[in-house]
Formats: sequence, structure tokens, C-alpha cells
Amino acid sequence: MGLFAGSRPIGLGVHEGRLKPAPPTLNCVNSQSAEGYSVIAPLAYKGDGKTALARLNALISSKAAARVVETRPDYLYAEFSSKWLGFVDDVEFYLDETAGLIHVRSASRLGGRDFGVNRKRIEAIRSAFGRQT
Repeated sequence: MGLFAGSRPIGLGVHEGRLKPAPPTLNCVNSQSAEGYSVIAPLAYKGDGKTALARLNALISSKAAARVVETRPDYLYAEFSSKWLGFVDDVEFYLDETAGLIHVRSASRLGGRDFGVNRKRIEAIRSAFGRQT
């Protein structure tokens, strides 16, 4: 881990069908947010949800900056480290098969502003994930 890794936050994971809410700061996106800076669309998939989550796991695992920390049948958690100084962002994916979506949350551990890094990351993942279908 880098100089500015910070500590892994408490409360990550899925609780009653929801990812941890986004803080009021400008350093997190969450597809389950209803308003504000953090609003972002979930990932859409076609076919079987478990297969889609496995494809997403392979995609995340292939990224040099990512380290998959936890996988479950309906959940994926990874840490992304910045190349310079080693800032760490916590990125979570929750498979909601009932809704046919994969919810996302990407949050910086340190600082009150991410300058769009988390949003850009999720949109890049969305684009690459979409090309896999």
C-alpha cells in the first residue's frame, strides 16, 4: 500500500439490500443514491446475473491498479490504488438479480473531493463491461 492508503472503512458490504450510503463529501459515487454528486447509474447486464458478476470480477482482476479483496455470489469488493502516492479507493459491486442490475459504489478513503476519479473509473468499467456482452 502507498503513502496515502488510509484505513479500510467500516460498514462496507451489503446491508438489507443496500451498499453503504455515500457521504456528503464530493468523493464517492453510489448507484443507490437518489440525489447529489454521488448519483450514478448501476451496471446493466444481459443473461444470468452470477455469470455477469463473474465477468465483472475477471475485468476488475485484470486491472493493474485493482486488488480484489472479497467475492461472494452477490458481491464484489476491490481496492484501487493510484499510481502516484498510493491513494486507495474502495469499490463495491452488488448483484441485485431481482432488479437485473449490478449496483456500484466507489469512494475515496481520504480527502473530501475526488476530482471525478471515482465517476470516471465506474464509467470506464461500464464501457469495458458492456463490450463483453
